[in-house]
Amino acid sequence: MVKARLALMVCVSALGTLGATASAQEHEPIRVPYFVTYDDYLEEMGALEIGNVSTPGQGNGVNSFVSNFTEFEYGATKWWTTELYIDWQHTRKESSLFTGVRFENRFRPWSASHRITPVLYVEYEHLNGADKILKEIVGFEGKEDLNVPNHDARHEHEREIETKLILSSDIGRWNVSENLIGAKNLNQGRWEFGYAVGVSRALAATNGRQCTFCAERFAAGVELYGGLGEWGDVTLSGTSQYIAPVLLWALPNDTSISISPGWGLTDQSVGWLFRIGVSHEIDDLGHQLKSLFRRH
Repeated sequence: MVKARLALMVCVSALGTLGATASAQEHEPIRVPYFVTYDDYLEEMGALEIGNVSTPGQGNGVNSFVSNFTEFEYGATKWWTTELYIDWQHTRKESSLFTGVRFENRFRPWSASHRITPVLYVEYEHLNGADKILKEIVGFEGKEDLNVPNHDARHEHEREIETKLILSSDIGRWNVSENLIGAKNLNQGRWEFGYAVGVSRALAATNGRQCTFCAERFAAGVELYGGLGEWGDVTLSGTSQYIAPVLLWALPNDTSISISPGWGLTDQSVGWLFRIGVSHEIDDLGHQLKSLFRRH
C-alpha cells in the first residue's frame, strides 16, 4: 500500500503542477493513448471505430492468461457516443471462452471545451465470472477473483451497471483526465468504487505534414488506476492498484496502434499486464455504406 499511495501522490502532484504552469491551447487532433482512463473525446457523428485490445497478464500467484475484447464505437450524435464490447479470454492449461458483452454510452453535456470538460458515462455489462478484461478496477477486486477455474467461473453470471464521472483538461499538448467510477451488481451486493487518472502528451504539434514516423504521430503518457472499496467502506486498503505507461502511434490512414505495460502496486494486484490495441476509424459510415451498395 505504501507504493500505491506514493504513486497516487506523485500523479496528483503532477496534475497540479501542469494545471498551474500551462495555459490552455487548441486541442490537438491526435487521440490520447489511454486504455483505462477516459478523456472528453467523443466519436465524430456518423463515424465508426472498430478496435481490438489484447491483454496478457500473470504474476503474483495468478495463472497466466490473455484477455481480449473487440469494440465497435459509433458517434450517434455530436453529444452521444455508443459502444459495444465483445469479451473473451484464454487461461493457460485451462480453456478459451467467450465471457460476455458490454454496452457503453458516453454523453457530453456541452459541445465546447472548458478548462475542465465533463462527460457522463453509463455501461451495462452482461458477463460471466471468467471475464478477465480488467478494464476498470472497482471495490476489492483482486487476483484471487482471477484464479477461479474457467469451468466453474463460467457458470457465475453477472449483470452490472457501471457509471463514471469523466473530467478532462487539455493544456497545450498535454491532456489530464480523471475518472470516478461507481459500479453495482444488479443481482446483489453494494456499490463499489474505483478511479483512473491519466496524464499524456502529443510528442509534437501537428503541422499538416503527411508522415508516418514523425513525432507528431505519437502520444505518450501514464495511467494510475485501482479500487476504492465499497459503499460504507471507501478505502485504498486491501485494493488492487496499477500503474502503466502508455504509447500511441497514429498512422495517416486512421489506424492507431497502442501499447501499455502495467504493474500491480499492491499484494492484491496481478503482477503485470501488457495491453496491445489496434483500432481503425471509418468516417461517415452512412456515406461509405451507400457508396458500397451503389457499386454492387
